Amino acid sequence: MTLFTRTATAAATAIALLGAPAQAFDINAMSEAEREAFGKEVRSYILANPELILEAVDLLEQRQQQAEAVRDDALVADNLEELVNDGYSWVGGNPEGDITLVEFMDYRCGYCRRAAPEVAKLLESDGNIRLVIKEFPILGDASVLSARFAVATKQVAGGDAYKNVHDALIEFGGEPNEVALRRLAEGLSLDAEAIFAKMDSEEVTAELRQTRALAQKMAISGTPTFVLGTELLRGYLPADQMELMVAEIREQQS
Repeated sequence: MTLFTRTATAAATAIALLGAPAQAFDINAMSEAEREAFGKEVRSYILANPELILEAVDLLEQRQQQAEAVRDDALVADNLEELVNDGYSWVGGNPEGDITLVEFMDYRCGYCRRAAPEVAKLLESDGNIRLVIKEFPILGDASVLSARFAVATKQVAGGDAYKNVHDALIEFGGEPNEVALRRLAEGLSLDAEAIFAKMDSEEVTAELRQTRALAQKMAISGTPTFVLGTELLRGYLPADQMELMVAEIREQQS
């Protein structure tokens, strides 16, 4: 396709996007003289009205966002049971809460660290939110090591020990190597030997594998990613915005 054809087609598309009457348009059906005259008119019109292109781009972006939202709604609906009740992810907040918040997180993710106090603030202020943590290490070997340590702790020592380790790893400022993790376990009065013996087990691997498979099904490639009720939220959100969404969800449910 020539530059002229692309420009003409783009202009025609822009006009169509902005609500011009739909008409059949086939530039290839024009004669060479007609094509040249049409091209001059298109160029003159665009130069005289450059805001038309910006308006068309804005409209196109809006339509793309709407399409992505529809897709995300379908992804949540198709995978909701596995998201909120997979049988292995840690559940906190109010386990009987009326709204579930699911978080896909990575301990080495800066935005996950920023999100942690916001999530805690939401749980404290609301009191009726059920939290599900999905270990989704995507930022390299240190992320995987941290996630294996956390999951192994849960499997060896239970949910309360996992929560303590989870919080410690979120705030951990050093390199999460074996020495540092053993010290962390000992500082929390946990059995470091038992945890490290479990870290490379098939049980831990299976849990991480299942979460990664779920993320792939839902086109999740970054952290943090949240599912709040039935809304898929890609990225960091402060507590006040989540509180507004919770209020909207409850209003819709009432």
